[in-house]
This record gives sequence, structure tokens and C-alpha cells, in this order.
Amino acid sequence: MPFLSATLDRVKPSPTIAVTTLAQELKAAGRDVIGLGAGEPDFDTPDNIKAAAVAAIEAGKTKYTAPDGMPELKQAIVTKFARENGLSYSTGQISVGTGGKQILYNALMATLNPGDEVIIPAPYWVSYPDMVLLAGGEPVAVECGIETGFKMTPDQLEAAITPRTKWLIFNSPSNPTGAGYTRDELKGLTDVLMRHPQVWVMSDDMYEHLVFDDFTFTTPAQVEPGLYDRTLTCNGVSKAYAMTGWRIGYAGGPEALIKAMGKIQSQSTSNPCTISQWAAVEALNGPQDFLAENRATFQRRRDLVVRMLNAAEGVDCPTPEGAFYVYPSIAGCIGKTSAGGAKIETDEDFSRALLEETGVAVVFGAAFGLSPAFRVSYATSDAQLTEACTRIQRFCAGLK
Repeated sequence: MPFLSATLDRVKPSPTIAVTTLAQELKAAGRDVIGLGAGEPDFDTPDNIKAAAVAAIEAGKTKYTAPDGMPELKQAIVTKFARENGLSYSTGQISVGTGGKQILYNALMATLNPGDEVIIPAPYWVSYPDMVLLAGGEPVAVECGIETGFKMTPDQLEAAITPRTKWLIFNSPSNPTGAGYTRDELKGLTDVLMRHPQVWVMSDDMYEHLVFDDFTFTTPAQVEPGLYDRTLTCNGVSKAYAMTGWRIGYAGGPEALIKAMGKIQSQSTSNPCTISQWAAVEALNGPQDFLAENRATFQRRRDLVVRMLNAAEGVDCPTPEGAFYVYPSIAGCIGKTSAGGAKIETDEDFSRALLEETGVAVVFGAAFGLSPAFRVSYATSDAQLTEACTRIQRFCAGLK
């Protein structure tokens, strides 16, 4: 349509939301559908957090706050960063947004000029490249395949940096692969970054508390203090605290950047929901014991899904270090034809045929920048996961 902005031509709708929406529509139409597309914990928000929100409503704490977060929440975030990450910030170095996505978007909008490059390891969360494009920058995807555990090597990072590079977007544990960088692996990357002072680091730590086995989470500014002044450490309450719909994300970083992000937010959404902010204060300051219980549940589900998918013909599913996703390769399925007659030329073909023929909804790998693969979110019940993986096994066995 001629009155729409040309900017829209640079971006595409979120494939993960599209898959979830399609699965919901099919289910509403009476189909037996198991949706493994949404990156959302199936746990309820803890009772103490819900009670804090109710108390805020009853106390009349329902007015505007500062555009980028109220002092009480900023102080809770300062305390969290010191307690869990060894990072020292003042409240003037904290920004609170309407979900983690707004934090990333504000930072990119506040810093990118036309032609600026942003390095994004692939597979990547689907929104990273499009947010860069919306902000006028150029995403530079670096393919990190199954042979490196879906992790970027120092040599790959070095080769991707140019005089136009402004940011590296870093996500560990990762959406969509669940890959987590050890401290040593992260140190290899930060050593490269120390040689390129023009490159800033946007560290998306949203899955910090969802790590398994003996993996220890670390974040770039913690591993290399020399990067502190050019790192935006981003997080939120959505995943760990099962608060996706409450829409609270936050970040710590250099004060000048935080002020610039606040300026963007003051002219877009203004403050995040006041009730959600009070709930987030309780989430960060309150009991944390349930995190270990949820983590144990997710680890059990991970092991179930990895075992069952590796039993499917043509599928190779690595064991991730964290988050609640697996990213199996389906190289052994490409070029075949499904039992329903669908030709499997791409991972999108695979995912579409899987949904149409078995009712299992997954997100195809091309959406995340690395094919042929698909992403499974195992943030659902063991029974649903067992049934879904059984259907995937049956579907793969029927490929000829």
C-alpha cells in the first residue's frame, strides 16, 4: 500500500509468533495440535509475586512512574546484578522496559546510524536482525554450526569485525539452541573485543537461571571488566520467573547510553505497567528457591526430548547447556518425501508437513538463520512432549 513506510519492507513478522498463532487456530478448529513453538514457561507466576501485584493495586500504586522504571525496581535490579553477576551499577545506570525486547530495541534505536553493522551469531533469536534493520543498521550474521556446538569462535568474531561494526549481540544460553558459553569460551571472545574498542556488547542474559548439569553462567562484563564501559547487560523476569505476560525487561550499562534509551522510551511507550513493576520488585527481592525446582523440571524435559529426537531417523539433536529449547539438525531428512506426499526440500517444508500430517507445531530453522533444522520449545508437560516426539519419530520413519 503506497502510504505505508518503506521501513516495513526491511522486516518480516516474527515466525515464532506466526507458528504459535497457526497452532492455536488449528486447535480452535478442532485439530489435535501440540504446539512446541512458544518460548514460554508453562509454570504459573509464583504466588508471592502475584500477591505483590494485588497489594500494589489495593494500595493505589497505579499511577505513572518514571518512563524507564521506578526507583524501587531499579534498586532491586542493582542489588540483583551485584548479588548474582558481580556487577556494580548505580540506579542511574539501569533501564526498565516493557519486556526484554523493548530494552534491545531502545538501545539499537538510540545508537545505530545508517550503515552501522551489528554482528549476530546464527542461529539467532528471530527478532535480532529485524530490530537492527528497523533501527537503520545492517545485521551481519555469523553462522555457528553444530560442529562448534552452535557457538561463535574467536576467529569467527575477529573475521566479522569491520570499521563499521558497532555492536555484537550476544545470547547465552541461546534462543534457539540452548547453547551456553563456558567462562573460557567467553573469555576467548572478550579477548577479541578488547582489541576492537569501537565494538559494543549487547548481552542478552534472559535465560541466565535456566542452565543444566554443572554449567556455570557468566556474562561478558563479568568475565572481562575492561568491557564494562561498553557493555549493555540485558535481562528480565519473563523466563526465570514465569512472567512473560507481565512484560518487564531491564538492563545495566553506561549512564549516557541508559539516558539515551530513556529518551526513546519517553516518546514511545513511557513507563512499563506500574503493577508489573511492583511484581518484578518482589520477583527479584523475594524468595528464589523455586528457581532450582523449575530448573530440575526443565532439565528432565530436555533429557527426554534429546533422547527421543535422536531416536528419530535423519535427526541429530545435540544436548544444550541451558534455556528450554533444542535445535536438531534434519540434514538426513532433506530430499525425501513424507507419507502424505510432501516433498521435503527445506526445513520450512519439513515443519509445514509435520504440522499438517501429525499436528506437531515447531519453528523451522531458516527463521533463526541456520538450516536445515527446527526448534522445539520443551516448556510444556512431559506427557505432551512424549506424544509430540513420538509423532515426530513416526513422521521421520515415513519419509522416503
